[in-house]
Amino acid sequence: MTAEERARLVEQAASAWRPRDRDGAVRAHPAWYDLDDTGRREAFEATAEIRWIEASLDHEGLSSTARAVLAQIGRER
Repeated sequence: MTAEERARLVEQAASAWRPRDRDGAVRAHPAWYDLDDTGRREAFEATAEIRWIEASLDHEGLSSTARAVLAQIGRER
């Protein structure tokens, strides 16, 4: 795997989008499975940084992930 391919996978795995299975359960991003342990650690660290930045910019201090979770909880009630 080239450095460019690895960086693309890390970026994809760090994104907020996640696939869902037939029952609607959230699954890991497909890029996660193509990364080795080091790449997964990089994706985790990038995710934490992205979510921190999002929460810092949000007037309620919520990241896009937090908003998605709250929206899902609201739909299930």
